[in-house]
Amino acid sequence: MAAAIAVDPSLSLQIGGASNQHGAVIEEIQGLIKVYSDGHVDRPQIVPFVSPTLPPEFSMTTKDFFVDEFSNVWARFYVPESNRKLPLVVYFHGGGFCVGSAAWSCYHQFLAKLATKAGCIVVSVNYRLAPEHRLPAAYEDGVNAGANIAHNVVTRLGSDNHYPLILKGIILIQPFFGGETRTGSEKNTAQSPRSALSLLASDTYWRLALPCGVNRDHPWCNPLGKVSVETRLFPTLVCIAEMDILRDRNLEFCVALGKAGKKMEHVLYKGVGHAFQVLSNSQISQTRTNEMIAHVTAFVHH
Repeated sequence: MAAAIAVDPSLSLQIGGASNQHGAVIEEIQGLIKVYSDGHVDRPQIVPFVSPTLPPEFSMTTKDFFVDEFSNVWARFYVPESNRKLPLVVYFHGGGFCVGSAAWSCYHQFLAKLATKAGCIVVSVNYRLAPEHRLPAAYEDGVNAGANIAHNVVTRLGSDNHYPLILKGIILIQPFFGGETRTGSEKNTAQSPRSALSLLASDTYWRLALPCGVNRDHPWCNPLGKVSVETRLFPTLVCIAEMDILRDRNLEFCVALGKAGKKMEHVLYKGVGHAFQVLSNSQISQTRTNEMIAHVTAFVHH
């Protein structure tokens, strides 16, 4: 049985204060992560960490639990008040496998809203991060960066008839895929300095997350070679942002699913960029977020 915990999210990070004692910085995404030559990792606290507590108007129970005390993997549960049986959504936060937390305020606010409006229980998994724990550590943490983990987890579960979960579908929100050959949106989408995901950052995340010695055509990064008629995939909803560098790669993935005869639907959200649902408070982002929640609600309850 999972044990209840009072999570101190800062314990999962090595924050600030790194000096020359750690050597040269060998990889960096400005403001998010620095990796030093001795292996030390700094992750500045760029997003506030919050407790599971919510205002009373949300009418739900929230709590943090250990999933695996040995690996320090934990999850945050959102359980709306209801007299009926609710569907369960297991959520894996984004961050290129290298940053992020289930305790980040942006995810906490989004998931509380999702659980309320979609009428579902949400479990947000705080999995191990790269480069300290390169892939497949995150996959092994989860039944475990976001939509990419969800895709790989259900692909694995599809071949295991004895697995105790009964999965009904998968929701991929701007899935973080890549490849050595650049797509049109990777080459041509204008990105502001405040963009949630630039091409430079994407490449850095993959260098830190993939096993040493492989490139971005590895199937954990570029899944197109794995999508076939023989692959068992669940009904899938793919949520794509029009101004995201990942747009064309996400659309190519949808085409591959369709050609393989898989049950799939996708939605392209106009005028917004990567992670708009958690990292932007603009009016258009709020509108598109409400649209996304409506699409997710319909998919979950179909």
